[in-house]
Amino acid sequence: MSSSSTYESCLANLSAKSASIPNTEDLLVCISSSFDSRTTSTNSAVEVFYLLYAASLVFLMQAGFAMIAAGCVRTNNIQNTLLKNLLDACGAALGFYTVGYAFAWGGSTDRNTTQKTFIGNYSSHSFMFDSTESFFMMGLDFAELSFWLFQLAFCSASATIVAGTLAERCQMGAYLGYSLMLAGFVYPVIVHQIWSPSGFLTAQRETDVLWGVGMVDFAGSTVVHLTGGMTALIATKILGPRAGRFYDLRGRVLDTPKDFPGHSLALQMLGVFILWFGWYGFNTGSIIRLTNDLRYTYVSKIAINTTLAAASGTVTTLFIHTVVQERLTGEVTYNLQYAMNGCLSGLVAITAGCSVIESWASIIIGIVAGGLYLVFSRQLVKCRIDDAVDAIPVHMINGIWGTFSVGLFASPNLLEILYGRSDHVGWFYSLSKGSADATLLACQVVGIIFTAGKLFNHYFTCSLTFV
Repeated sequence: MSSSSTYESCLANLSAKSASIPNTEDLLVCISSSFDSRTTSTNSAVEVFYLLYAASLVFLMQAGFAMIAAGCVRTNNIQNTLLKNLLDACGAALGFYTVGYAFAWGGSTDRNTTQKTFIGNYSSHSFMFDSTESFFMMGLDFAELSFWLFQLAFCSASATIVAGTLAERCQMGAYLGYSLMLAGFVYPVIVHQIWSPSGFLTAQRETDVLWGVGMVDFAGSTVVHLTGGMTALIATKILGPRAGRFYDLRGRVLDTPKDFPGHSLALQMLGVFILWFGWYGFNTGSIIRLTNDLRYTYVSKIAINTTLAAASGTVTTLFIHTVVQERLTGEVTYNLQYAMNGCLSGLVAITAGCSVIESWASIIIGIVAGGLYLVFSRQLVKCRIDDAVDAIPVHMINGIWGTFSVGLFASPNLLEILYGRSDHVGWFYSLSKGSADATLLACQVVGIIFTAGKLFNHYFTCSLTFV
């Protein structure tokens, strides 16, 4: 609709209410109100479309996880592995729809809230659920549905991290039960405490945040990747290694662990590129309100930081492994599988701080992530933990590092823009100003400990219940 038709519409409306010709002031007020209404409507439409687009990219990551897992297993286990990935998406959708979203986001989502609760819709005063809002999507208006889908895509990503680790093990019925449990009860508690304004760790509230700053985990290094990675560690310890990996048929420890090479590096490479592509939706989509306070101007920076961390993680891992192998064997070799996992390690590590760090820091974070992956990948073998796709060092270890790195590199300017506070910043910035303020770093550590403790307690309790 053109500005002339807006004028004509206002003129007609005002003339109908008064016998005289409308004065200029009334006309301007009418036209301004009309434009404001259209701007609000347009902004809402943009935000809905943006979240749907980002959710689509994140959900596409399911294909990436599936290709990596399929490429890492032997030929006779491809169907079993792919079915687990499909069950992750389906189980997560059902668990999140029934109770997961309500436990994660139910109740107040207002940044000005004063309440703190353990899970959504739970009253800390009456110790009872005080609302049925969000269970089975009850009470959600149409504007919230795109946010629901975006959060489901994150939940599915966290759940499917485990599928590759448990390749060639685990019955399908038990695996579907795990997907429902994680999406409905485990993952939502972590989300509520870190991302919901009612959580005790959250930085997403205006007042009464933890130690004046809260925990910053922008897109989920802890919420998604530490949760999925630690679940994978616990699960593989319970199930044990694949037959013949570390022990012979009589249960004796092998002198040298037996390698089970995957059948297709091409599928693994395809999976890595799909995940990298999906990560742009993962990280940039976490801005959520694209049109609020000119946030759209920082989306490109988030994407650039994501790219630089992935690139530096890849190159670092490839270079270190090549140098070590050359010193040990005298031959220069380039290992594609290590390079791919170095790329994923950088992506996982940058997820927590991609919005609050400068580009140079994203390169450092990626470099450290690549080194940590190499160290802990070898350590898993020494501890006889059978991780078919190296999801534990990629997701758990670098989920921890990514969350920790925010406490080191968070920029005062970006914290002020995105969270509205900059009293407590990255430790290195504090040191540069002659201070040793590590409040933000301490909040990050508390968040890591809480998440790890919550996951261990939950799975330990479940194991005792079903044994």
